[in-house]
Amino acid sequence: MRTPRWSGYDQSMWLNDPSDLLRLTLIAILTYPALVALLRVSGKRTLSKLNAFDLVVTVALGSTLATILLSRSVSLVEGLLALSLLVALQYGAAFLAVRWPPSQRLLKSAPTMLMRDGVLRHDVMRRMRISDSEIRQAARSQGHGDLSRLAAIVLETDGSLSVIGRESCGDGSALTDVRGR
Repeated sequence: MRTPRWSGYDQSMWLNDPSDLLRLTLIAILTYPALVALLRVSGKRTLSKLNAFDLVVTVALGSTLATILLSRSVSLVEGLLALSLLVALQYGAAFLAVRWPPSQRLLKSAPTMLMRDGVLRHDVMRRMRISDSEIRQAARSQGHGDLSRLAAIVLETDGSLSVIGRESCGDGSALTDVRGR
């Protein structure tokens, strides 16, 4: 069967079937609130700052939602099941990480010490792909003008930099899980 043409263009480039628009609208109206509800039920952890594991789940959720919306071969029920499974797996992994600490090594990277007592650890910074200017920017953004007055700068599991001044370091107990302390 020959595809109709409009002014030399393939009609399917613009619209295959007008009923596709209705399907897309209905699926979006039903799927979007379901995804929001699933994320709310799964807790704040799912929507927190992203570590690598959370990012993978977030990208997978977006990809799954796009597939549900745009693929006629995926039914609404199959799509909602896929979204539910991804959220449940993320919730289960977070639950496991809290209940069984050794699993954290598989799911999350450890925080890493980039500077201790005013001394930059250039070898660690190179491995973590952090520049001196990023360290200085983190110190400035938290109101510090002198690196030598800092107790530590830590690359956290979500990629953010924590800056701890000497006056607020205390016994350093907040650094016990930091690699290279």
